[in-house]
Parts: sequence; structure tokens; C-alpha cells
Amino acid sequence: MLREPTDNRAALWRTAAGQRGYFTAAQAQEAGYSYQAQRYHAQHGNWLVVDRALYRFREFSDLPDEGDEQLVRWSLWSKGRAVVSHDTALTAHDLGTANPSRIHLTVPRGFRQKSDVVILHRADLADSDVEDRMGYRVTTPLRTLVECAAEGDDQDVLDGAVAEALERGMVTRRKLLHAAQVLGPRAELGLERALGTMS
Repeated sequence: MLREPTDNRAALWRTAAGQRGYFTAAQAQEAGYSYQAQRYHAQHGNWLVVDRALYRFREFSDLPDEGDEQLVRWSLWSKGRAVVSHDTALTAHDLGTANPSRIHLTVPRGFRQKSDVVILHRADLADSDVEDRMGYRVTTPLRTLVECAAEGDDQDVLDGAVAEALERGMVTRRKLLHAAQVLGPRAELGLERALGTMS
């Protein structure tokens, strides 16, 4: 049975609403839009073309920016396999002064896609290391801080982020040091230095 065009739009809108207005060509097809119909909507400006096989409803681009819309875009680009991490996750958690020029994503080891706009880190994250946001996933504050320490990121940025996370009750000293032991000596050193600045 064929659906009415308004039913197709309603179905796609429901999907896109949870993704800040973004949707993939596959999601549009699932909602009842053939590839020919998708091309029509893109060419006539009904849908904004964000990337290959990635669109956004025009209405969402008129809403005030919340700052993390681009993270939804990269989650969809990765087909939901990427988790926002490292410096980008610090920004998502509003910790410290990190201002990365590229998006940091942690992806499974077999992930093959590439882009010049992102830095990919390969790791298998436990569910407890990840939290869900509207349209994307991000590493927890604990995992984020430990990863940044393990990467040897800017120590001043790490110091500030650790201090803020402790002050806001997002992590504890004990959990930070334990998680750092799991990731190795570099993570331990970075976090011990950050905690030392607070003594």
C-alpha cells in the first residue's frame, strides 16, 4: 500500500526531529522517499544537502544553534558508529578551554570511512564509557579526561578541565586515577599533574 506524501513527510520528520533536523538518504527511503524524490527535494531547496546522502530539513536551519549540531551530522556520517571523544568531548561537556580545529571521534577498529574534517581514534568503548545525547553519543566526562591525558594533550587545558569536572561533581579523584591506570602510564602522569595543581 502506498503512503500519502504527507505521511512520508511526517514519518521522516519524526526521525529527523531527534537528530536536529538531519537525516540520511537511507532514512528518507525508509520513510517512503525514492532516490528520485530525494533528488527532487534537494534540487528544489526543500531539503538542505549537507553531505553525500545526508540532508537536513530547511526549517531546522532557521532555529537558534545549540552548538553541537555538527556532532549530529558526524554521527550520521558514521552511520551511528562514531562516538564524540577527546578534545571535542571536552567541549561537548563544557569542560576547560579546549577549542579543537577538527572533530575527534572514536570509532570501532574496523571502521573504514575517512574525512579531512575529523580525527579518528580507534577503540572499542564499553557502554559505561558512553552517554547518549540528542542525535549523537559522547564519551563520559571520566573517559574524556583520561583519553585527553593519554593523548598528551595540552596540560593547561587538561588541568582546567579536571578542576571543573571535580568541582561540578562529574568525576572523583579516585575514579580518575583508577581509569588512568587502565589506559596506561601517560594517562596516569597527565592526571597526576592535573590533580597536583589543585593540592
